[in-house]
Amino acid sequence: MGELANDVDQDAVRAALRQLSDKPAEMGVSLATLIVHRSQIVAEQYGPDITADTTLISWSMAKSITQAVLGLLVLDGKLDIDAPADVAEFATTDKAAITVRQLLEMRSGLQFVEDYVDDSVSDCLEMLFGAGMADHAHYAASLPLIHEPGTVWSYSSGTTNILARLAGQLIGGGAAGMREFLVQRLFGRLGMASAEPKFDQVGTLVGSSYVYATAQDFARFGFLYLHDGVWNGQRLLPERWVDQARNVVSLDPDPPFFGYGAHWWIWRQYPGSMAAHGYEGQYTIVVPDRDLVIVHLGKVPREAAPRLVDSLNTMIAAFPAAG
Repeated sequence: MGELANDVDQDAVRAALRQLSDKPAEMGVSLATLIVHRSQIVAEQYGPDITADTTLISWSMAKSITQAVLGLLVLDGKLDIDAPADVAEFATTDKAAITVRQLLEMRSGLQFVEDYVDDSVSDCLEMLFGAGMADHAHYAASLPLIHEPGTVWSYSSGTTNILARLAGQLIGGGAAGMREFLVQRLFGRLGMASAEPKFDQVGTLVGSSYVYATAQDFARFGFLYLHDGVWNGQRLLPERWVDQARNVVSLDPDPPFFGYGAHWWIWRQYPGSMAAHGYEGQYTIVVPDRDLVIVHLGKVPREAAPRLVDSLNTMIAAFPAAG
């Protein structure tokens, strides 16, 4: 592991790491925190019973991995994101004009209530654990259109699972085909040996929620986006695919008002930044002008999220911006 550079505010980094590790119980627990600066791991700490080899759940960070899969299919010439999405449930309905881009930007117009607590209203809980658990994409794609496509932003795990099924159709071979594609084209190329994707009962990647990996391997994924989709001098993702992902199309209505692009969030105070976010405090944050990737994995309740974000902001600010 490398050391913090002399131009880094080392005291601020250490203080932020202590704040994460010493949280009171009601603030949740940080299971893994890792900082990659100038291509070296410069800080790494783990919670109780967690090591560098422990795989942890992505939750919605998987959405950004799904975006990468779609990019690979664009690179292969198999997918036009501005064409209507080839979704069986959309055919001959008022949903037929929904494009892949609109799905990527969470502007499909489809009904979907993204709630993680109230199962009486939540489409997300119903999809993952209720009536839709066997076939997540079918459940989501069968919901009604409530807005004209492209006009209203609404964060939706269902949208991602529709895209994951579309990707699976293009790749072929069911769950085995998708797993092989991920290993051959993404995880294997990045050295993400720990990465373990999960599938629903019909063999669709649960692209909304379920990829398990170590903190180091999530950092490798972030590192790919830090370098514009290029790994070891080879372009893995199409040109402009990363830029498109961080092009702000909407703002989260809740503080701190993160931007949203194409299956990536944007921390707008950091130029060119992008971040994969997941439930309970999962973050892979990419900050190009500081040559920085930060990964945080944990179990942090929603009400404690602002303090966690403050700690992560303290870390980012401790590293010098270019120029």
